[in-house]
Amino acid sequence: MAKKSTTSGKLVADNRRARFDYEIGETMEAGLALVGTEVKSLRRNKANIAESYVSPERGEIWLINGNIPEYVEANQFNHDPRRKRKLLLHQREIARLSQGVERDGMTIVPLRLYFNDRGIAKLAIALAKGKKSHDKRETEKKRDWQREKNRLLKELG
Repeated sequence: MAKKSTTSGKLVADNRRARFDYEIGETMEAGLALVGTEVKSLRRNKANIAESYVSPERGEIWLINGNIPEYVEANQFNHDPRRKRKLLLHQREIARLSQGVERDGMTIVPLRLYFNDRGIAKLAIALAKGKKSHDKRETEKKRDWQREKNRLLKELG
């Protein structure tokens, strides 16, 4: 069983667009292989995972196009802001994700980047299926109706 991610720690970056563009399936928590300047930059809440995606390559899982800007005080020892970052998962989880991508035609989507209770950077990822445009409209209708319903309840009650 994949672990459900509990983000009780400090949220660094959130991919809000993922829930609109994809139908989220199984979620899990992955560690990130980072260098020191990346961690310092993350602690300053400087990251963007909105345009990033996760890809299985040669038995490993990689975060591609995630933007962690340079840490200004690091001078010449800085990192590349958009480098590929390895995700740390168990072999069972890697196999499950790879199988979902290859067989079922699903996508691995990063949902949120955060520090857990122990201060370790984690990435919540999910196996997801892309939504069609009519599904997106349906989601938008539901969201609008919820907003309208809450407004009416607030006014009347």
